Amino acid sequence: MAVNPRPEESGPGGPEAEEVPLRGYAVLSGAYVTATALFALGFRRSGGTLPARVPPWDVLLLGAATYKASRLLAKDKITSLVRAPFTRRTGTISASEVMDEPRGHGLRLATGELLACPFCLAAWVGTSLACGYAVAPRATRLAACGLSAVTISDWLQYAWSITQERAEG
Repeated sequence: MAVNPRPEESGPGGPEAEEVPLRGYAVLSGAYVTATALFALGFRRSGGTLPARVPPWDVLLLGAATYKASRLLAKDKITSLVRAPFTRRTGTISASEVMDEPRGHGLRLATGELLACPFCLAAWVGTSLACGYAVAPRATRLAACGLSAVTISDWLQYAWSITQERAEG
């Protein structure tokens, strides 16, 4: 079931631009819930124990890693091969990031919306990192540390670019 809430107001993109792929959303939501439930069930059956607490620094580390991994998946030129079946390129944001828009109908459109949106992907990535943290905290911290280092590097690159523009202008 796809809904076009206001067919009389279809914009330049036509009906596809206004389609709300409810069935696609339901499938993706179901996949997320099912994967999370299967992880929890498997973890419980394995006899694993959850951490008694997660230190604030680990939350910050996982948060920065979630941010970077979500942006890499949704905006990086190199990962466009993952998005290509579901999106089309509409522009370039910066030297390394691109803007893609979802294409197709139904599940394909819903998947394109998910893959083109770092905010949407963050829930999936954050949950994956949290599951990794429960199973293999040291390995997950190491991976998160690498992604967080890239995040800090990106911010420093932008800060340098702004400083250089101000000095020259």
